[in-house]
Amino acid sequence: MKFETYEGNLQDLHADVLVVILDAQNELCEVDDEALQERLAGAKSQFSGGKLSRELTFAPKDLNIDTVVVYHSDLEKNYGFWENIKTFAARGIRFGAETARPRVAFALNTSEGLEHVGKVVEGVLLGSYAFEKYRQKPRKLFEDSVAVIWTQSAEKAQEQIDRAKILANATNETRDLVNESASVITPAALVRKAQDLAASHNLQVEVWDQARLTQERMVGLLAVGAGSEHPPFMATLSYQPESPSDVHLVLVGKGVTFDTGGISIKPAEKMHLMRGDMAGAAAVLGAMDIIGQLKPNIRVTAIVVTAENSPDGKAMRPGDILSYRNGKSVHVENTDAEGRLILADGLIHAGDIGATHIVDVATLTGAAVRALGYSFTGLMGNNRTLINAVTRAGGNHGEAYWKLPLPAEYKEYIKSSVADINNLGGPVAGATTAALFLQEFVPDRTAWAHLDIAPTFWKEKPWKYFGEGASGVAARTLADLAVNWAENTAR
Repeated sequence: MKFETYEGNLQDLHADVLVVILDAQNELCEVDDEALQERLAGAKSQFSGGKLSRELTFAPKDLNIDTVVVYHSDLEKNYGFWENIKTFAARGIRFGAETARPRVAFALNTSEGLEHVGKVVEGVLLGSYAFEKYRQKPRKLFEDSVAVIWTQSAEKAQEQIDRAKILANATNETRDLVNESASVITPAALVRKAQDLAASHNLQVEVWDQARLTQERMVGLLAVGAGSEHPPFMATLSYQPESPSDVHLVLVGKGVTFDTGGISIKPAEKMHLMRGDMAGAAAVLGAMDIIGQLKPNIRVTAIVVTAENSPDGKAMRPGDILSYRNGKSVHVENTDAEGRLILADGLIHAGDIGATHIVDVATLTGAAVRALGYSFTGLMGNNRTLINAVTRAGGNHGEAYWKLPLPAEYKEYIKSSVADINNLGGPVAGATTAALFLQEFVPDRTAWAHLDIAPTFWKEKPWKYFGEGASGVAARTLADLAVNWAENTAR
């Protein structure tokens, strides 16, 4: 996939396809061709009259363009204008590739169009993603594709292109990690990814292996990983700007590289998707990939807690008691509630390294899926400002977060008769009781938000500009959170 900018008139634009996006409130383009103006005016009336529901294609006259494709945003009200732009960009580049018209131009030659160049680029890159590593004959559908941005300012458009490529490429690499086989993405492989990012972006990385985890009493990781031949790790990846503010944002990602459920084994149906139980860890690594390139003026640390949950003679058992380094004891009622056990270690470590704000990300509960469906990530926490900031950051990238309650009275559900708390909360309010469990390990007076991405980390069918498979959810949200926090602090 290549990107080019074009700053000129329509008559001198050379493309196989010209994509035009219409919207009642936004003028993204101006065309200096009378015949095309008439066709677009007719398209608006056809769309508004209900005669067209998706797109209009036609061959223009006397232009160096084979086909014009017109989309109308007002017909796609479910996701909002920004998401519609990305969706149309994905459709447009795909239309060109599938019809042997690889050079696709996007009409964005107004001031409003210039503002949305980045959205088009994200849509093109996220929409053209495919995980084809293991196919005998990968399609390589977009290998020859060229996206041409027709703009009034090539220089300003290029700035947006460069930034959007950082966001989208990091998200697609996050998707690669989640789509990959668990025999490849082991805990050690996740650690190597953190080390690679450190080398690429001049970040600091510290890795705790099994011996160090034992020394530091990281009992959750040690217990969950006890049944696997792949030992657990904790990787701490740090970005430190030259003149940081007092804020230290710590991102904690759950990295269960495969979750059988342990001795409390899962049913076979859809167990293959449990290779994606490390999507939280993948998201924080994706965020650090972006942060390491955009370099906001805020200290950010990512903690990846990673293990494989397998049944074995040495595996954690239901009824075990874990005594954490913060003094809390946990009764293991169910070994399939393992993600919270390793996140507890990460949250404790976040406090140890001086976090002022913590965001943890995890494919944590099926209860979140049952409550929210597949379009919203569950969001809980102890600080309204941080929760609102996460919500805004997600909205900037079409990632929707829905605040769930976190009432203190529900702590009754995680009480244990033999330990301080239970690792399972009973049959009701499962997303909330899981978050209440995590809150027991959040340092006092530390702002904290919990993202349960179980509903959104995977798409079983195409949705918006995503194909089937991993979505890379939260990587852009977390990076945006850091960047905007730094920019707002600087004002």
